[in-house]
Amino acid sequence: MEKFDLTVIGSGPGGYIAAFRASQLGMRVALVERKELGGLCLNLGCIPSKAILKSAEVFAMMKNASKYGLSAENVSVDYGKVVERSRKVAARLSRGVEFLVKKNKVTAFSGTARLTGPTRLVVERPADAGGNCEIESARVILATGTEPRSLSGLDADGKTIMNSDQAILSRERPASVAVIGGGAVGVEFAYWYNAFGSKVTIIELMEQLLPNTDREIADQLRKSLTRQGISVLTSAKVRASSKREGKVAMEVELAGEKRAVDAELVLVAVGRSAVVKELGLDEAGVELKNGYISVDEQYRTSCLSIYAIGDVIGPPLLAHAASAEGVAAVEMMTGKGRGPVDPWKIPSCIYCQPEVATIGLSEQDAEAKGISVKVGRFPFRASGRAIASGDEEGIVKIIADEKYGEILGAHMIGKGVTELIAEIGLGQTVEATSRDLHSTIHAHPTLAEAIGEAALDLDKLTLNI
Repeated sequence: MEKFDLTVIGSGPGGYIAAFRASQLGMRVALVERKELGGLCLNLGCIPSKAILKSAEVFAMMKNASKYGLSAENVSVDYGKVVERSRKVAARLSRGVEFLVKKNKVTAFSGTARLTGPTRLVVERPADAGGNCEIESARVILATGTEPRSLSGLDADGKTIMNSDQAILSRERPASVAVIGGGAVGVEFAYWYNAFGSKVTIIELMEQLLPNTDREIADQLRKSLTRQGISVLTSAKVRASSKREGKVAMEVELAGEKRAVDAELVLVAVGRSAVVKELGLDEAGVELKNGYISVDEQYRTSCLSIYAIGDVIGPPLLAHAASAEGVAAVEMMTGKGRGPVDPWKIPSCIYCQPEVATIGLSEQDAEAKGISVKVGRFPFRASGRAIASGDEEGIVKIIADEKYGEILGAHMIGKGVTELIAEIGLGQTVEATSRDLHSTIHAHPTLAEAIGEAALDLDKLTLNI
């Protein structure tokens, strides 16, 4: 039996970062992974999807080269090579995690971990890999992440019906795609399939795309995707489906009426479920709540020697949130922590074009909480850099406390906004006000000027609109 101060189960961005921070703090650390190092994010999620999205963006720009006074004729796409590039990118970063594991003196185990008690677990491995291994660990962090949810009647077969984990590996570009779910995953896949020439329909049950996003931003995204040729159906539900002639035929209920939607590929993107089965939670006395592992403010489960972080404890299902929680959990174990991660200070980014980035309260959130706010806006059509770049679509919207001007949130749509959102995150960390933002000199011409201008609008001091 091997002994460690801390064992982390799951090597995604939450797990491996927690392991490295624990090692920095002097712990003897084990990291257990059943698949590839880097977890979902590096291998099937964040990284390969962004590689494909970049190819889609470049392809769209090449097809519109004349807009920039350029000529690019007979532009075509080899979708298999697009996916192949994404796999190379993922593999490179997975190897990077492997290097960091060694650098940080973390002991890695390849196998499936199962808790056998509060401080014990077994790593199940085939005989040719050394067989099962038992570990005794003073503390354990569960960072096992999530897996795609299925939809009754539309079970993934890996051919005509896929989940995101399957679709991101497929080297075939379907002529038509129906995306069920208009959240972050759904709109990203919809954007790139459409950019590469597929006929795309998004079917979303709620009233808007990106249901938890500021309504104004979600409405702008819908209009943009519609202009790009994507059919967007909201307040819509699939009532029946059948497979015929290599397609899936669906009956969709929309505003009380029935509509037929046929597609070569149905992508089911209706959320993700925590990976907790066969983890041995009952043996260790770890409780679930609404399907996710329940934790306190120190990320401890109902078994005080076992912690949990990241997607497995519930929304927001974001890699950077998991990393931050991993660091916080480990630091609090050693009495060095600054407390739990504030969910209102976690940015969310969506990488279709135009991009969407949000942080903190929306207007709707503030209204629900009874907070009086002021709103500042600046459209990219008034930005010199955006106009020069040919990317005028979008807006920066900032929410601030009405009395003191404290920045409570920001919501952006447009090219490059996933990079701009970090300034608002820093502003919230240092409790910046609208005056602090517009007193900061932003270089000209940059997209970041839109933040300063939106802050000016908060105080009714606009200069460029």
